[in-house]
Amino acid sequence: MSEASESSEQPGRSRRWRWALLAVSILVLATSPLWGPRALRHLAFFRVRRVEILGTRYTSPTELLERLRVDTTRSVWDPIAPLEARIRSHAQIESVTVTRKLPGTLVVEVKERHPVALVNGPGGLRAVDERGRRLPLDPSRTPIDAPIVTAAPRDTTVYHLLGEMQRDAPTLYARLSSIRASGTDELVLQFSDMPVRAMTNVTLARLGDIVPVERDLLRRELRASEIDLRYRDQVIARLP
Repeated sequence: MSEASESSEQPGRSRRWRWALLAVSILVLATSPLWGPRALRHLAFFRVRRVEILGTRYTSPTELLERLRVDTTRSVWDPIAPLEARIRSHAQIESVTVTRKLPGTLVVEVKERHPVALVNGPGGLRAVDERGRRLPLDPSRTPIDAPIVTAAPRDTTVYHLLGEMQRDAPTLYARLSSIRASGTDELVLQFSDMPVRAMTNVTLARLGDIVPVERDLLRRELRASEIDLRYRDQVIARLP
């Protein structure tokens, strides 16, 4: 019995050794930057069978797949840089990283440019990012929850402020419905049903000063018709 058992284990042990040897050989080739990937590229085992796209919210994964121009005739060991360049050329994409998941998967992870505002243009509302760059988004087709800006649209200061607010003060950003110019160096920011007057160089920290004032008014069962931040170290709450 013991001899038969030992004999039956030999083929299984041999197969495991062959697979281990194959894995080591592939690892050696893969870590050889010059000739390794070039040799592996010709093996059918490494043909692309799947593409995973991560990080998209506004961009269609199908559209990115079309830009990649990758099919089952391609190998995961083909150069990555051209694939990243094709995706990066999309106006909605900020950055991209393509990695390999052996044996036959490419993983495409993107960082999108997020809309921070809607700006009136010749063709209607258009979405812009925090640098003031126009994004390839149609607000009539893609729901975009962003304030409408009519204040100096060529000045990116407003968009930088909105980008910072979107990241660091999302609750405050969600309340903001619009920003408009008031004179040459003043803004009116509409938060829910309360306008806030500020200078064009207002910071996010300064806007945060309205929160404790609102809490105090709520505690006293009062409501401001307007809050004014134009004066240094003062927050003026005007009552109806």
